[in-house]
Amino acid sequence: MDVLDDLDQRVAGCRACPRLVAWREEVARTKRAAFADWTYWGRPVPGFGPGDARLLVVGLAPAAHGGNRTGRMFTGDRSGDVLYQALYDVGLASQPSSVSADDGLELYGVRVTAPVHCAPPANKPTPGERDACRPWLVQELTLLRPTVRAVVVLGAFGWQATLPALAEAGWSVPRPRPVFAHGVRVPLDGIDLFGCFHVSQRNTFTGRLTPAMLRDVLRTAAEAAGLNRAN
Repeated sequence: MDVLDDLDQRVAGCRACPRLVAWREEVARTKRAAFADWTYWGRPVPGFGPGDARLLVVGLAPAAHGGNRTGRMFTGDRSGDVLYQALYDVGLASQPSSVSADDGLELYGVRVTAPVHCAPPANKPTPGERDACRPWLVQELTLLRPTVRAVVVLGAFGWQATLPALAEAGWSVPRPRPVFAHGVRVPLDGIDLFGCFHVSQRNTFTGRLTPAMLRDVLRTAAEAAGLNRAN
């Protein structure tokens, strides 16, 4: 766990992508009116969850006024509200909401991360920024390899970033690479890889991704990972 903590600290100090550094720090200075009294995190956001996780959930990138504000993945924004409620519903989180990094939330056998650790303008990192951030995900996967048994990827961007990271971390990834789809399940060299629509407001507000759909994917992945808390 000390090694993973060290990785998280190094992630939080990264300044590799000038556009992302400028944006995350500008957002932290100007803030949103609703959070005017907050001191924004304004740095790369490391993964969150235990170092012996059996299930890894991979998103896209922190939200400008969510993770970039709170310093914890999927914490303090609408997407996180949906994800943590679903994790709670299937028995993988200690509480159904996540509002700050010190709110007491615990994840049970689950770690949450992203292929891009800085909040990007318009929630759209470039392919170059995704690739520059990949070594962090590769290192995280390598450290989790002894225990992780299932990976849930939220959205096509995360899927495209996760497959090469898995390959670099030592898993055998078939070619042509599996295509993203909601509910897809791909066995990969000792783990199961699951696709799920992203928990973005665009998907959840339109019903493209419903809470029941998300719970189904998480429950199936938890079972695949050998986590018996799911119900």
